[in-house]
Amino acid sequence: MRIAFLGTGEIAIPAFKRLIAEGMKPVVLVTQPDKPVGRHHTLTPPAIKTVALEAGIPVLQPEKVKESIDELAELDLDLMVVMAYGQILPKKLITLPKIACINLHASLLPKYRGAACIQAAIEAGDAETGITVMHVVKALDAGDIILAKSIPIGEKETGGELHDRLADLAPETMWEAIGQLTSGTASRTPQDESQVSYISKLERDHGRLDFSRSAVELERQIRAYDPWPGTFTVFTDGGKERRLKIFPPVEILDRDLSPGEWEMADGNLLVGCDKGSLRLQDIQLEGSRRMKTEEFLRGRK
Repeated sequence: MRIAFLGTGEIAIPAFKRLIAEGMKPVVLVTQPDKPVGRHHTLTPPAIKTVALEAGIPVLQPEKVKESIDELAELDLDLMVVMAYGQILPKKLITLPKIACINLHASLLPKYRGAACIQAAIEAGDAETGITVMHVVKALDAGDIILAKSIPIGEKETGGELHDRLADLAPETMWEAIGQLTSGTASRTPQDESQVSYISKLERDHGRLDFSRSAVELERQIRAYDPWPGTFTVFTDGGKERRLKIFPPVEILDRDLSPGEWEMADGNLLVGCDKGSLRLQDIQLEGSRRMKTEEFLRGRK
């Protein structure tokens, strides 16, 4: 079977590797261009590109995927598999493969179409999430569903931890869908448009905590946004306002503090919320390193 794989995010790597391991090595990987990373803006390839090159798989990295339509058309594709690629595919590309163009999405669609679906499920307090395999259409995560597999969300699970578990679930889900498509037994279920929700891409400033929300909501946000985009507040230190990063875990307390009010006593750092308070454990003050709150408070004496 001649397969093209389109993916950029690290969540796609296990599914990509599964195809290679099963003897269905893709004839091409399409991924985003190398990006400058770090203080020195070192040009860095997506990790999946390295995997492809090590397996002898050709790589295309167009700025716009439509630039590669002619090259992909020459490959006589049977199947196109997309996961965390980062671009909407044009109709001319979607219709290239003989069997199907499918997408693996890290939510139980139609919930959480869009980029930040993993964080959204934790932040909403959902009991479960999963991987949905759907047909690709020229709209964001809107195609008919082939199948979905779900997993429970842990009570203290972070966005990073859930990302990794979903990455491990994706190969099994993809492989089952491919089997159904090739045997002609795949179902095709339209999404219920009345249940659709959209989640936009998260930026770093989305991690600023709003203490007018409840402690329960903020605890979920802190877990959901770890490691990206992270969460923070502004802390007055020595008369100056400085950004204070807050890491999970945090403890929810039934403590009567005003929203945004700080309490520092007995080695504990508490902050008030609309309902309840949070006891912080791991923090990083702007210009300093990550540390336990006990160490931070000792340094303030």
